[in-house]
Amino acid sequence: MNPTDHPAVPTPSLLPPDDDDRAALHNEVHARPSALIRMPALVVYVAVLNQGISRETEGAHLRLLPGQADLDLARLSANFVRLRLNGFTVKWERHSEFSRYVIVQSLPEQAGLGAANPDLQSHLAVSADWLRSIPGKTIAAIKLAMLHANLDTREETLSQARIWFGDSPFVASLMGNNGHSWAVSDFVMRSSGFERMLVLAPPGTSRSRAGRISQRLLELETYRMMALRGLPIAKALNPILSEAEHALLSITAQLDKKSASDQVLLDSLVALATQVERATAEHTYRFAATRAYEALVSQRIRELREQAIPGMQTLGEFMQRRLSPAIATVAATAQRLASLSERVARTSALLRTRVDIATAVQNQQLLEKLTRGQALQLRLQSTVEGLSIAAISYYVISLLLYGAKALKGAGLPLNPEIAVGALIPVVLWAVWRISHRIQEKICPS
Repeated sequence: MNPTDHPAVPTPSLLPPDDDDRAALHNEVHARPSALIRMPALVVYVAVLNQGISRETEGAHLRLLPGQADLDLARLSANFVRLRLNGFTVKWERHSEFSRYVIVQSLPEQAGLGAANPDLQSHLAVSADWLRSIPGKTIAAIKLAMLHANLDTREETLSQARIWFGDSPFVASLMGNNGHSWAVSDFVMRSSGFERMLVLAPPGTSRSRAGRISQRLLELETYRMMALRGLPIAKALNPILSEAEHALLSITAQLDKKSASDQVLLDSLVALATQVERATAEHTYRFAATRAYEALVSQRIRELREQAIPGMQTLGEFMQRRLSPAIATVAATAQRLASLSERVARTSALLRTRVDIATAVQNQQLLEKLTRGQALQLRLQSTVEGLSIAAISYYVISLLLYGAKALKGAGLPLNPEIAVGALIPVVLWAVWRISHRIQEKICPS
């Protein structure tokens, strides 16, 4: 029996159980392999923002391609699929904010190096209607022509490239440590909505190298556009921040001069803090994404390992010179927003401190009033107590006087006035003593 006829016996594991995400994380490195491109080739690239667009909707659009009506949507679960059609391939990738479609097809014969601004639109492998109905909003669209050329004849090759771009000013650079290819672009968006790029490489360039070059250039332009999405927000936010900073300055001045009530200042600060926090919540993600995409742009430029062609500006220099001011504007606006939020918080803390101090002073004044009231109450109580002892003693002495007079009337040899007068100190002491005992029982110390 052929050994291959035996069922495969699983190798017993020598490891502890796998983490739930181990396989997915390990396979992530293989999730989006570079295409293998046979030169000459035309790469048509479209990147669209996919907010509100489901994977199922994009899968339904892929099913509209010839022969893909039975495309299993489960193949899209990894957010990557490459479809091989008759004479061309279509690659779909879904990312967090955008999806991209890459069509690799043969280059039309009339679009070779030296052709004058060649027509690429009428030779697309997919229909214009299919491109036009891609779900989402276009953020980048590129037609990348990859051609064989003799890189040793620099002036002649540059002249042919200039004709190919229709005499539009362009930038170019050698790629790789050994200058294995050229990348050329004018970064002009044409009426079709596409930019054009040109890769020139000598015959014998491997398909894998051509695929890597294509991927880096297309990603470079996509990440550049995604990084710039924060610029319109920053420009729109700057006047709002200026107004908020002026309002905060006014509140701080009033706080310093005590020219407005605490309640008015507090209401103004709350309104200002709400405005700043709303702007922070709405735009913090976009500003953070701008920093992340800008880092990816820089990384892709480094991966190109560009070398300058004498007399030509490199792609990296062109891009960084125009991208850096925009990124700096976004970064400055993000820092300005964060700084404003911190200043509002500090001003709020100052106002709370002033309110707390004012409240403490009011409480102290109230306690002083209560203390004075209690002192007056004690004095009044002492006065009333003295009057009460005098009144009670008076009534007791009066009763004793009546009793003494009654005894005298009964025949006792007694002077009522003298006898009762002698008892007055005793009565006063007794009444005082009894009242104090009652007070001690009611209010023990």
